[in-house]
Amino acid sequence: MAAKKTATTTAKTEAKETAAKKTVVKKTVAAKKPAVKKAVTKAAKTVAETKSEEKKETVKKAAAEKKETVKKAPEKKAAEKTVEKAAEKAAVKKAPEKKEEAKKAEKKAPAKKAAPKKAAAPKKSFQEYKDVINWKKWEAHNMNWLYIEVNAGDLMQELEAGVNNIKTVCEAILDSMLEGDTFIVESEKPDAKLTVRYYCDNLSEERRKYSEVNG
Repeated sequence: MAAKKTATTTAKTEAKETAAKKTVVKKTVAAKKPAVKKAVTKAAKTVAETKSEEKKETVKKAAAEKKETVKKAPEKKAAEKTVEKAAEKAAVKKAPEKKEEAKKAEKKAPAKKAAPKKAAAPKKSFQEYKDVINWKKWEAHNMNWLYIEVNAGDLMQELEAGVNNIKTVCEAILDSMLEGDTFIVESEKPDAKLTVRYYCDNLSEERRKYSEVNG
């Protein structure tokens, strides 16, 4: 019986020792886990901090590059303006040269001679108009016409269009009138409206002039 008790007691003590060992192991493992977590969090923090620092540096570099480009742009504009001004000055200098060349060309160009005026065509004479009126009268006589009417303006247009010779025309018409002829349109002064009716059935020389009968 004593031997059994000792065996049971030893077994209990062993069981207690193993349980104590397990608790010690658990505590050590539990103590190690927070340390590992802290190390991981520290490492993560350092990585994040390095990344943020890198981003800040890149942002700073980009801002510095923008400033440099902004500074360079006005310099380019100023250079362009100076080039434009120089071109304008050169154009202004060239313009007077062109004017001087044009003046020289004007001086060199010989003056054009005025075209000689065409001599005015001689006007028809009094006798020429009388001949035409008598020819018309004899033509009507040969065609057995009783009379013809002659207008001063139409006759002048027929013989010399565009020429003002109305005085000569009127004188010829009046001088060609014979006894029995009449006025359709009478005018005291030379006028293109003057119209006379010449009777052509009798053109013998025995007929007196109108002025002799109605003088």
